[in-house]
Amino acid sequence: MSPPVVIVGGLHADARRAAVDRLLADVPGSVVLHHDLATAAAGTVVRTVRDAAGVRSAGEAPLVNDCACCALREDLVPELARLADAGGTPLAIVELWDSVEPKAMAEVMTAGGFTVTGVITAVDPALVLPYLGNGDDLAEGGLAAAATDQRTVADTFARQLEYAPVLAVAESAEADDEDRELLAQLHPTARRVPIGHGDPAGASSRPSLLAEAALAGFDVEAAAAAQHPACALLPAEADAHGVATFVWRRRRPFHPERLYAALEDLTCAAARSRGRFWLADKPDTLLHWDAAGGALCVESAGPWLASLPDAAWEMVPPVRRAAAALDWHPEHGDRCQHLVFTSPGLDRDGLAHLLESCLLTDAEYAAGRDAWKRLPPAFDTLLEV
Repeated sequence: MSPPVVIVGGLHADARRAAVDRLLADVPGSVVLHHDLATAAAGTVVRTVRDAAGVRSAGEAPLVNDCACCALREDLVPELARLADAGGTPLAIVELWDSVEPKAMAEVMTAGGFTVTGVITAVDPALVLPYLGNGDDLAEGGLAAAATDQRTVADTFARQLEYAPVLAVAESAEADDEDRELLAQLHPTARRVPIGHGDPAGASSRPSLLAEAALAGFDVEAAAAAQHPACALLPAEADAHGVATFVWRRRRPFHPERLYAALEDLTCAAARSRGRFWLADKPDTLLHWDAAGGALCVESAGPWLASLPDAAWEMVPPVRRAAAALDWHPEHGDRCQHLVFTSPGLDRDGLAHLLESCLLTDAEYAAGRDAWKRLPPAFDTLLEV
């Protein structure tokens, strides 16, 4: 019988190791699988299997297609299968290497027939803002998972943080109320479990909390839906301890040139911003807004449901149809501007004014869709159209 699997990830390596040690102490007999990608440049990935007593085995897996993450995928499922065949393991802990994102690994393990019962991202609250503000490429810090890896520290950290339903929060003498509030506002629905920092045996008066979270259950499809730009559960308005979350929603489309001109100011206005939006010259395209570390990624996330023929709706996931139905507009359907900005020292009024100035004016709006489609296609280069 296959053991339940919990994924523990995060760029905050000390916090991640503390969370793993906590689980090893809390679940006797549990085993940790870890693939170190630091040697990927030399053509191999180092695999370690250990328990509370120490290392059980170690080995190397070759790179697959010059991609360390691909090697991890190819090697992880067989290793879990060997663990299952051996029996007697109450919990398999998959400790991800620093920049590996949990979404892909959870989907790989589920497709491989294993039951993922928890996904945990370990976080040091004092490092949340520095990491969100770090626009460096992962490669600059030796954290790239492949030669072609173009991710940044900030966007990788944001995805690790926001995908996991459980955050293992390390004790940190450097963290203050602002740090903890920023973490809470970035992922308000997460269960935050405190862990000791390097002292698993005596770190918590409730040692079973993290183990409970690890075994609570995890729905891969629901987690993916929660990240999809069309129906993502974005944070709500908040303001506490110097940190604010500003939610901006409108129905009127953006003027492509004015929004494009404002992108730099909007991107730098907050530590983190995300959401969905639409442009007047591309009324059928749902656009995804994803910004962290002073860098913005804008990409097409497919069509708005309002642009699809009725027959195509049956092919759309129910959660997407439900999200659209809850927010349907008689004229624009599910088309909307829904952008969320979270940051210490956020200038809500300035942001609101700038965003409003990018919408179509009354006269432009009244001109109608045929006129909108003739507006200059300012986003074509960004979208690689």
